[in-house]
Amino acid sequence: MNNYYDIIIIGAGLGGLECGYILSKVGYSVLILEKEPHVGGCLQTFKRANTTFDTGFHYVGGLNKGETLHNIFEYFNLTSLSWVKLDEDCFDQVMIGEKQYPFANGYNNFVERLSYYFPRQKPNLQKYVRLLEQVGNNLPKTLLNSENDITTNLFSKSAYKFLTETITDTTLQKVLSGTSLKMELNSNTLPLYIYAQINNSLLQSAWRIQGGGQQITERLVQGIKSFGGEVMTNSLVTSVGEENGKISHVIVNHTNKIQSNYVIANIHPAQLISIIGETKALRRSYKLRISKLENTFGMFTANIKLKPNCLEYLNRNVYIHKEEADLWKVKPNEVESVLISYQVPYDNKYTDNIDILTPMSWQSVSKYSNTTVLQRGDEYNKQKKLLLEKCISLAKKHIPNLDMYIDKVYTSTPLTYYNYTNTVNGSAYGIRKDYNNPLSTILTPKTPIQNLLLTGQNLNLHGVLGVSMTALITCSKIVGKDKIVEQFDIKNW
Repeated sequence: MNNYYDIIIIGAGLGGLECGYILSKVGYSVLILEKEPHVGGCLQTFKRANTTFDTGFHYVGGLNKGETLHNIFEYFNLTSLSWVKLDEDCFDQVMIGEKQYPFANGYNNFVERLSYYFPRQKPNLQKYVRLLEQVGNNLPKTLLNSENDITTNLFSKSAYKFLTETITDTTLQKVLSGTSLKMELNSNTLPLYIYAQINNSLLQSAWRIQGGGQQITERLVQGIKSFGGEVMTNSLVTSVGEENGKISHVIVNHTNKIQSNYVIANIHPAQLISIIGETKALRRSYKLRISKLENTFGMFTANIKLKPNCLEYLNRNVYIHKEEADLWKVKPNEVESVLISYQVPYDNKYTDNIDILTPMSWQSVSKYSNTTVLQRGDEYNKQKKLLLEKCISLAKKHIPNLDMYIDKVYTSTPLTYYNYTNTVNGSAYGIRKDYNNPLSTILTPKTPIQNLLLTGQNLNLHGVLGVSMTALITCSKIVGKDKIVEQFDIKNW
């Protein structure tokens, strides 16, 4: 490790690694500093009983050739990984009470499959997907325009209002909300842009990866190092130095001083503020704004290792909701909804493991935040056991004999995510965006400090596509918009 780099990136999650890849590829000297022993954030995998589990990665959309995420991932050399396309006629299965509904790829296919159950709503479904398609088609323009354009129009409109005004059947409204666990549905806050962009990418195409999401970060690190960049783990940025309104250096692990021209923070803005400390370069109003930002809820996850040859692999995700659940006013910890995700097997038709996820609040575990892993006490363990029992009970609507198939179960809470991925409040989707206050809750890469930039899920959009989009925008503030357009060939998307 040298004592000077053109660019220092704090945090080796997806956004930080993508920024490091772009900037090192175009010739900058780049150092990525990660406080944890492993890179990747929520893309990390872990092994238990010789079984690989994903920390937070389950599926992505838009990986068909010519689609937005494919165009981005092709640049990062990620399209050749072991991607598995989900069932085009039912990539997501929504169960509400005892009834089941398919989500299909392709706008026409999506409409036809759902209008079979809701024939009178077909014109409304067509209107619904036209808006999603329009948002997806405008994505390259979003990347080409300034950040001020990103925070207007659909970011200031209500997703819930669009849904309820477009779809007049209340059951269909609930069905279309049924894949809600890939974002926080909140009728009072969720911007239409986030709802439309995420749903659109998955309507285009939906994919899992065989072998776990860590492959994405490993490939990115390989690329960064091949371009001369460096990635350092166990490297906590404990403070920064300031000269003439700019960041002049960072201090790593309280001792090592490293200078740079630019610093990119791929961490929660509130964490960044605490590292910077007192400075005239950040006004009190900016700090106050950051400190007041709310975070989305977290997740309780049951990573379940199954007995051999018990459960056949299902090439789709299954969302199960109680009949009475209000999907736009989620009650974390109540287990009114679960997502079941199957791990892609290697050599037979049976899966080795599944994940079951349900919303969980930070408040329910925050009192244990000063404890260490496996030393949180009986009360915490009882809480996890109760949630697990509720999750399995609801999941049995889809897999009736699930409890007989289970070999081992490993559970995690928002506190686990906080400990292992440094996610503030264990939040699943970062800062809660609010269409009522888009300029306050939707951050841009620029900060009041000229050479300090932000990236990651806490800015515009969460998820793999959203974080990747933000990485391009962040890097454009250093290399220029035209360079990003050239590097990614955006004009030909």
